[in-house]
Amino acid sequence: MSERERQIVAVGGAGFSAETGNLALERYVTNLTGKARARVCFIPTASGDSQSYIDRFVAASEHLPWEPSVLSLFRGETPDLASVVLKQDIIYVGGGNTRNMLVLWRDWGLDRLMREAWERGIVLAGVSAGSICWFEQGVTDSIPGSLNPLTCLGFLTGSNCPHYNSEAERQPSYTRFVGSGEMLPGYATDDGVALHYTGTELAHVISWIPDGRAFRVERDGDSAVETLIEPHFLADLVDG
Repeated sequence: MSERERQIVAVGGAGFSAETGNLALERYVTNLTGKARARVCFIPTASGDSQSYIDRFVAASEHLPWEPSVLSLFRGETPDLASVVLKQDIIYVGGGNTRNMLVLWRDWGLDRLMREAWERGIVLAGVSAGSICWFEQGVTDSIPGSLNPLTCLGFLTGSNCPHYNSEAERQPSYTRFVGSGEMLPGYATDDGVALHYTGTELAHVISWIPDGRAFRVERDGDSAVETLIEPHFLADLVDG
């Protein structure tokens, strides 16, 4: 296999799971593979392999240049994970309970396979839980009662907070965690906005909705400072 660049697309929210009529993000991710028809595996572990979530993935795939598949850890006999993961062009991780997802991944060794896939140049992408999981830390609602910092896989340095515009407690919680030092500095994204990393560096911030925002959030004394990042609108980058 020829060496391919490592890439991660961390999505703040939405995508095919919420906007079945707007697949600009999915086309953008597909284009990163350089293939006319990419092999894409959807991993819905965080949702407990929700059938409705899987159905939305299958429905979206009918309109995309994908060869879709689904990796389930809850339904029936679990396949040989390496034989599934390492033959893909894209791994797309769905949203849900990040803590449960990471516990299960680590037990099955899927966390190590994800790193190997990334190092081989398989594009890693995901929304919400599938966004924060790639960072050192993420803001999660996986623990009942409040938002909390969560230790994640650490492929990417720093922290991540999705749903910055759609869930009222995300912004005050994230800025409080970063300002107090409970969380590392990082990036927050609105729904409809994604961070595209090449290697371990942020290369692009993209949006497929008007007025989508991203922020760099850093500690300044005992508080946090937000720096707005204007995303590139996907209609300017991707045809269709």
